[in-house]
Amino acid sequence: MRSSIGMAAAVAAALFAVPAAADQPAKARLEPFVTGLTSPLAMVQVPGEDRFFVIEQIGRVRVIENGELLGEPLLDIRHKIVDLIPDFDERGLLGITLHPNFKENGKFYLGYSTNLAFEGDLAKMLWWSHTNIVAEYRISEDDPNRADPYYERVITAIDWPQFNHNGHWIDFGPDGYLYISTGDGGYADDWGIGHNKEIGNGQDLTTLLGKILRVDVDGGHPYKVPEDNPFVGRMDALPEIWAYGLRNPWRCSFDMGGERRLFCADVMQNSFEEVHIINKGDNLGWRVMEGSRCFDYLNPNDHPEDCPKEGLVMPIIEYNNCGAQPRGCKGISITGGYVYRGAFEAWQGKYVFGDWSKSFATRDGQLFIATEGPDGKWTMEDIEVVNWGDEPLPYILAFAQDLSGEIYVLTSLTTGPNGGLDTIYKLVPVE
Repeated sequence: MRSSIGMAAAVAAALFAVPAAADQPAKARLEPFVTGLTSPLAMVQVPGEDRFFVIEQIGRVRVIENGELLGEPLLDIRHKIVDLIPDFDERGLLGITLHPNFKENGKFYLGYSTNLAFEGDLAKMLWWSHTNIVAEYRISEDDPNRADPYYERVITAIDWPQFNHNGHWIDFGPDGYLYISTGDGGYADDWGIGHNKEIGNGQDLTTLLGKILRVDVDGGHPYKVPEDNPFVGRMDALPEIWAYGLRNPWRCSFDMGGERRLFCADVMQNSFEEVHIINKGDNLGWRVMEGSRCFDYLNPNDHPEDCPKEGLVMPIIEYNNCGAQPRGCKGISITGGYVYRGAFEAWQGKYVFGDWSKSFATRDGQLFIATEGPDGKWTMEDIEVVNWGDEPLPYILAFAQDLSGEIYVLTSLTTGPNGGLDTIYKLVPVE
């Protein structure tokens, strides 16, 4: 799901600095939308309806209709999911998106972790963790709240060396192509079994790990590579890659308005957390950089003065991780969100995101909002939750956005996928 324990996040260098308190700090209420879930990791709204599909990490797709969580799932693939560790796991049912023509074809897509398939590689079978799948499903012809239980078309299947850094946010871009985020393969520092020892998976264009992928699910079997992907035709790169240099992109989103830009939060190692706006062919820096600082994978808490930065795209936002940079820290694992496009005018065009918690052992979720200045630089501030009281927020697992541009916060009371007591809140801005 997200990054290794021991990640961290910090008040960034001056170029990306977190501002002092604003004259009118961002305030909001968290209004319960639905509860009784187990580790909700993503939610999408059905076009033209008051109906949502939400995924639970354990392997169920649930239906929320007219504000009510239905008892029967849309789809239950728990039998496909690798056995999850109840206390903490980053695998499971990780992503969901609807086909752009969902109303006509009923197709939707899931990203999930399944058991590693044995294909003759004994070393991989002994040491690697699992396989991450992106697959196509479709709604039953008889019931709009049930999926066809006999249909699955696998789009991608990527073997994973460790249990963590899975990424697997999935969504269709404004161009109609499917985008898939992948983490670097897990463990820490982008090295070890299944990692490129010389440069790390993030910088290795011959692996799909540590990337944003872009494929055409309507043009081939299992997909077609769009001809304008940046590395098409290169012998030293895989053509599915749209951007690279990522560690664990935990929740990305396309802006509903404006230039429809792609925002991605990337969980870093021990010192900094970051947000990127990602464009075609971008190198986002990992394992050369952690945030805007040089990174040494052999000494991860020390950041050298110099490193080869040419061609690297710096984050628009970064902050201190409470692991190795506790002074002024904001959390330990960033959670990407959405550009607000709802009814509250003061938040228009601002990026809402958060952090899983400031502590692993004790839940202390964080909510932030970032503003782009006239010079293109971004600043961020905390969101004050006015109806919460003195109790810390639950763990912030993910965010969702409805078709009117309003934002929801997907939370958990526990560190692991268990309990059935988790809640989705609607984030309601206030004056």
